[in-house]
Amino acid sequence: MTHESEIQSLSEQLSGYLNPNDPEDAKLVQSGLVLYRQGLVKQLQFWKDDMTSTVHDVTPCHVKLNYTFLSESSCTCPMDGFCRHRMAVFFEAYSRTSSVADWVSEWREPVREQASFSKWGLQTAKDLIKANGVLKPDYSRWVHSFEVSFDTLLATKKYTSPYVIPELFGIYLKRIGASAPLEPEWRLLYELVSSVVSFRKLAVLSEQLGHEEDTVRRVYIHLFHNLMDDISDLTEKISVQTMPFAFDKFIERLKDEAFDVLTCTKGFELERIYVHRLLWTDLFKNKEWRQEEILKIGGRLKSLEEWENPVPLEIAAAHLYFLLGNDELAMKFINRMEDDVVTPYIVYWIGYFSAGKAWGRALMMIELLLQKLKGYLDVLGSYHSRSKFTRNVLRTVAVYCGETDRLDLYERVLLSTLPYSFGEYEYLLFERGQYDRWSELHALVGLSFQDLPKDRVKLVEKERPEVLLGLLHQTAQQEIDQKNRSSYRTAVRHLKKLRTLYKKLKRVEDWEYFINELLERTKRLRAFHEECQRSKLI
Repeated sequence: MTHESEIQSLSEQLSGYLNPNDPEDAKLVQSGLVLYRQGLVKQLQFWKDDMTSTVHDVTPCHVKLNYTFLSESSCTCPMDGFCRHRMAVFFEAYSRTSSVADWVSEWREPVREQASFSKWGLQTAKDLIKANGVLKPDYSRWVHSFEVSFDTLLATKKYTSPYVIPELFGIYLKRIGASAPLEPEWRLLYELVSSVVSFRKLAVLSEQLGHEEDTVRRVYIHLFHNLMDDISDLTEKISVQTMPFAFDKFIERLKDEAFDVLTCTKGFELERIYVHRLLWTDLFKNKEWRQEEILKIGGRLKSLEEWENPVPLEIAAAHLYFLLGNDELAMKFINRMEDDVVTPYIVYWIGYFSAGKAWGRALMMIELLLQKLKGYLDVLGSYHSRSKFTRNVLRTVAVYCGETDRLDLYERVLLSTLPYSFGEYEYLLFERGQYDRWSELHALVGLSFQDLPKDRVKLVEKERPEVLLGLLHQTAQQEIDQKNRSSYRTAVRHLKKLRTLYKKLKRVEDWEYFINELLERTKRLRAFHEECQRSKLI
């Protein structure tokens, strides 16, 4: 029994896992091929979930290859990750059912294909120049040329590896760039239309090829982000200049393209919303157009397909209502969405209203954000994600609070985002001289006396020494609770500092009452008492 289907599954995994454009992966495949061709793979055995073998390299290596999960495979060599020995065992197993030479050739094919596409793509661009670059601008012809070029280079479905996409997409962009109109103003519009169409085509292609989101974000998400940056720059340039009347029909057609971006696929939710929102904010300013877009979104929401996610449509509708000044209807869409979905967009609207000095509307969104912050932070997975989101919130809210002198509101946001806002809150309290609250904050988040910055401790000790008493008491007790000799020594150091502060505050009686009570309470901790005597604390 050769486990043909399992070997084929392993083959497909490796084809996607290894990048022919990566020199390290290319070297790995070549090294494994050499070991296999030299006949150094011995004792290959097939089991239910994996295969095992010994590779007689410089030292024999025992290999196990899992059919389903590459991560479950192992080798006794010291190399991390997928090694040449595992590659050699795969080739030995693959040779039992298929041609290893064909597998290697097919895996390397995208590299050769890219080279031929480069020459062919640049050559074909000359024909496009004759059409788009010389003939009178025509929206339909532009879009047709973009789609034909894209489909010819990327959507043939002959090559489905995600690693091929960046190179082929770069060739595609060169082709359509070479065919841009010569007039500067038309060139800007041409580039904007091409960026929006290209975004839609790439999103749809990614879904058609079945590329997992994690893979896309690792391999070619930068292509989407580059297009988003281009759309932003081009929209700004076009919106600040006086547009010829001839632009009107092109802009009107482009708004339909923006709707298609919003609804073309179920992936890239944040990116699709960004493009649609950007175009309707900065370029499509006609009130009737915005009202028509809302009706269009409403119609789509009523007839959603099973695979469609309503969130992009609902966020888009809310934003359009904000643009129309109808906050009440915008809030209806916002309030019917889950907190973990809508909260990041609330942060955007706070920034948007603050940039337009619409302080009342910004305040409305900040108050809404405060209701949802804690729940949203709980949903975010890692400490890093929560800290990153908190920094974005504070940066956005700070603009409003600074302009309107609402430090009280800023402090509410700081409190709502603890402990992720600790650094900003600690700085604020210290700068305002609120040392008692500053000390309480450190105690609240569990920091001990030795964690305090020494320069700040000196200043507080000079101006408000009583503020440090609570932290010293807490830190000393935490060390005693560790019940080991090293912690007892640390606790005694804090207690001696505590004694100094009590004397400075002329509260010797309080100190004597505390230390006597502490010694009585810890009378069974002989090692602690020994450290107190050794340090002449008692």
